[in-house]
Amino acid sequence: MKTDLDRTTVEEAYARWAPIYDVVFGAVFEPGRKAAMKVAEGIGGRILEFGVGTGFALPAYKRTNRIVGVDISEPMLQKARERVAKDKLPHVEGLCLMDGAHMGFADASFDVVIAQFVITVVPHPEETLDEMARVLRPGGELILVNHLGAEDGPRASFERWFARRARKLGWRPEFQFARLANWAVRNGTVDTPIKRDVALGMYTMVRFRKRTQAEIAAAVEPVALAG
Repeated sequence: MKTDLDRTTVEEAYARWAPIYDVVFGAVFEPGRKAAMKVAEGIGGRILEFGVGTGFALPAYKRTNRIVGVDISEPMLQKARERVAKDKLPHVEGLCLMDGAHMGFADASFDVVIAQFVITVVPHPEETLDEMARVLRPGGELILVNHLGAEDGPRASFERWFARRARKLGWRPEFQFARLANWAVRNGTVDTPIKRDVALGMYTMVRFRKRTQAEIAAAVEPVALAG
């Protein structure tokens, strides 16, 4: 079974969703969005809103934060630009069309990277997570909120069956937490992820803290000595 989405599929899917996205998903995603934003604003500073979409969440951020939004879909970004102009949002520094696996920001550019209902729809999740970690400053946090696939049981079986059909909609219903945990180990610059259910278990919030260089070195040294 095809496991990754291609960029064309994602762009076409979200071009179709752009005109109705807020109406269809705004209220559905609101509890998960609020939970993730509360954590992000507890850290504060310069925040990368990855997969900003139509900019639905932008007005809710405190004006003391600085927000940069990126998305792969130009039609979604156009909606976000219209929202920023209409609502006069001075805390939004910029909205950028970017492939998440190849972002044009310098290392350690952000205090927080937040991705709401995005990681299961990007074409290359692991490469995208690598980029999120790269642009995050040491000590900062990467915060994901998403529906994640069941590990076993009837729901897991259904999600695997539905996966091929869901590709046409631009998402992966079978994407599991284990994939995120495995990425963290391979990447080596973030702590073991912390997860918790939000919105009565409808969604999962996953938090990764970016390690400092001293912490990375300390983690590597025992492995080197053992070798």
